This record gives sequence, structure tokens and C-alpha cells, in this order.
Amino acid sequence: MHSQAPCRAAEKGKLAARLCFQVLGMIAVVCSCTSMSQGQAGAAAKYQVIQKYVLGGDAGWDYLTLDASARRLYIARATRVMIVDPDSGKLVGEIADTPGVHGIAVVPELRERFSNSVDRTGKGFISCGRANNVAIFDMKTLAITGHAKTGDGPDAITYDPASRRVFAFNGRSQDATAIDVNSGNPVGTINLGGKPEFAVVDGTGRVYVNVENTSEIAVLDARKLTVLNRWPLKPCEEPTGLAIDVKNGRLFSGCSNKLMAIVDTTSGKLITTLPIGGGVDATGFDPDNQIAFSSNGDGTLTLIHQDSPDKYTVLENVETARGARTSAFDPKTHNIYLVTAQFGATPAPTAEQPRPRPSILPDTFLLLVVGKK
Repeated sequence: MHSQAPCRAAEKGKLAARLCFQVLGMIAVVCSCTSMSQGQAGAAAKYQVIQKYVLGGDAGWDYLTLDASARRLYIARATRVMIVDPDSGKLVGEIADTPGVHGIAVVPELRERFSNSVDRTGKGFISCGRANNVAIFDMKTLAITGHAKTGDGPDAITYDPASRRVFAFNGRSQDATAIDVNSGNPVGTINLGGKPEFAVVDGTGRVYVNVENTSEIAVLDARKLTVLNRWPLKPCEEPTGLAIDVKNGRLFSGCSNKLMAIVDTTSGKLITTLPIGGGVDATGFDPDNQIAFSSNGDGTLTLIHQDSPDKYTVLENVETARGARTSAFDPKTHNIYLVTAQFGATPAPTAEQPRPRPSILPDTFLLLVVGKK
């Protein structure tokens, strides 16, 4: 019995050593994963302006809409829509006679779903703010094929595939007009109780819209044309841009007081707020790289990493250019497109224009492409 004691002690020592190495190995794996996670977030922050294309032309601009499959970028330009190849920066077409154009919604799925010659090309819908209607165009020929009457001052516009309706959000009448994409006819109006800004859909028949003057998100039933919920965004004020992470159920609102509010799409709970640049007008979300962003008129693009659905980190403020406040995300290249121009003097305030904007220098309008270095 005494002769076996050293052996047992040795075996215990070996077992302890193995356990020690296993624990150390587990610690190393955890540290490695943490390091990789931090490294991935850091790598995601390496963005810059990688291309500039001078498009020219006068007048202001508003929303950008990208048809990623057709490689067409639609740009609202006051009285017309410019269509640009985002890969080359070349102008490929224009749609005229769109007075006060603010936004463009495209429905390319009509190319495959219907057999007649018009629908096979797909349809697009343009909110014409000064005409109080939505212009409907053929996505192949770019010809306007009809108009749908809206409320007063249609601004943002979006397509909901679940209900097969386009929604135009009317700033002056503070409501939304639903338009059937097949017939092109209005099918109803939703009173929003405040001035709507940008809107997004989740694919199940819910539409989310920022209500600027009440600092809320209104949740709409796209089929019943009713308001389901109104979610406060305080401390965020005057929300404009809105984006969605459908997979994790998160909304990203860009607000005028230099904050982004992140909201749960199920409960309406405010998850967190983060600092962004000034003068935001659009937000977006890259689900592959888990990055939310805001394009800001002060000449920055704020990038925010989604560490988890409930945790976010500001990565950086990429320098863009003054006035680059609207944007569009490309899921194919993961680039972000912005537009701006060079500015002249700001006119004196008047009763009609109490907050005038600076003049735009002729032929300085350009497209910026932001991507990874």
C-alpha cells in the first residue's frame, strides 16, 4: 500500500496539470474571441470617401433611392429625377415634370409578377410636393404613365410589399396616402396627428414613420390603414431619417439634436441613444457589417456598430462634405451614396422664407461614394 502512494500522487498531479491547462485554454479562447470582436468593430470603422462624381445641374435635392439589382440611383432634384449609374457615376436618364419632388419608391418585383407589357418593366412612384400627387413611371422607359392624388405636400414615400401598397407621407396635411401598386389608385388616408418624415417597412404589413413635430414613431397597419401605436423618442427631438434592422427588430431614428434613437420594433422600447453629427436627414443600416449610420449636413457620416441588438458603439465620424445630408445604402457593394454641392451666400430672411438656405453654385452638384479604405 505504501508503495502505491507516490503513483497516486503523481496521477493527481498530472490530473491537476491537465485541468490547469484546460482552464488556461478556455481563458485564451475567451480572450481571443473578445479580441476578434473588438478587432472586427475596429476594422468596420475604416471608411472614407472613395469616389466623387460631378453631376452638375442647378436646383436643390432631397431623397436618394437605390435600385440595387438594376444598378440605378434615383436622385430627387426639385422638378425632376436624375437617374445615375452608381458604379460609374454616369447619368443614364431623367424624369421631368415632377414639381417639388421629394422621394422615389421603386417596385421592381412587378417585372416578374405580371405579364402585361407595362408591369413587366416595373413601376416607380414619385412624390411631387408642389403638385399634391404621386407620379407613376415605367422603370424601363422612364415615361410617366399616370398620377395618384395625395394629401397636401407629399414628401417621403415607401413601398410595402406585404400589402402591395405605396405610402406617400404628406407633410402639410399631416397624413399618409395609400396607393395600390396594380391600379395606381389611392385606396385610403391615415391621419398621423403630426408632420411625417421618413418611413420604413418590416415586410409583415407594418409601416413605421417618424413624426417630426411630436418626436414620435407612428406604427401603421398597412392593410387596415390604421395607427397601431405611437412611441415617444425623448430625449430625441425632431426625428427625420429612419432605418430598420428587420432581423433583430430595431429602428434607427436620426434626430435634430444630434442623437440617434434605437427602438425595439415589437415593444416600442427605447433601447439607447447615441451621439451623431449635426443636420441629419437620413439614416441607414448595413446588416452584414452590423453598422447603422447617419448622413449629416455638417459634413460627417456617423457610423455606429451594433455589438448586439441592445448594445451599440460609435465607431467614427467620416468626413464627407457640407450639405451631404441625404444618403442611400448599397447592399451589393456595402457603399454609401451621398450628394451635395458647393454653396454661395445665404439670402436674407423674408416672411415667406424665414430660414433661407444658402444658394447653390451652378454645376457643382456631385455624388460622393463612401466605402471601406
